[in-house]
Amino acid sequence: MTHKHPPRPEEYITDVSVDCVMFGFHDFQLKVLLLKWPGANAWILPRGPVRRSQLITDAAIDMLLTTTGLDDVFLQQFQTFSRAEERWRSGRTHETPTSNPHLAHSLISVGFYALVDFGRVKPSVEGTFQWCEIADLPDLLFDHHDTIEAALLALRKDLRYLPIAKLLPGKFTLREMQKLYETILNREFDRRNFHKLLMSYDFLTKLPEKKTGSQNKSPHLYTIDFDKYESALQDGISY
Repeated sequence: MTHKHPPRPEEYITDVSVDCVMFGFHDFQLKVLLLKWPGANAWILPRGPVRRSQLITDAAIDMLLTTTGLDDVFLQQFQTFSRAEERWRSGRTHETPTSNPHLAHSLISVGFYALVDFGRVKPSVEGTFQWCEIADLPDLLFDHHDTIEAALLALRKDLRYLPIAKLLPGKFTLREMQKLYETILNREFDRRNFHKLLMSYDFLTKLPEKKTGSQNKSPHLYTIDFDKYESALQDGISY
């Protein structure tokens, strides 16, 4: 039996990383996954190195698989960031431990965002992690505040063509789907008109079961026919 050797430093592209804004939706809030930077009271986005033998997107997929255990995540590249003085701003005392290459230092980072079902993500990285609301972010290293802001702008710009329903659990209410749109766009919709618009696309399937534990009348649960959903996304979903 042959064993794969651990990656050697020379196998990576120096000072280049993939940084991912992992969006999740929980308790009617859009959240991002953050990791604790070793040895400092600060946080970062999931990030990983890029091997010379792989494509940038494959590096992002590998990093997300390591971080979340998921390999079927919707992933979108949105911007490349150059930070010529990053080493000095972040401090050489916080160099990445060799035991954790997924927090690689970089001067150039390629930004991706991912749409994930909050309930399916079970972070498997070493150290501390947290899901944090966009409006309540802690101190972040590496200009990751700017990365999150840019990712959110890209998400809003392309929303009509993106499978944002992947942020929802397998079964959800129409109110949850409406709140997802409202949270991303930071605006409110008329409930009756929005629900009528959603149902006109014919990708929602009403289930006989209802959501339990609701303060008001128990609403029906829905699921998505993803074949019809993907077809609707080709032309763009209005909102």
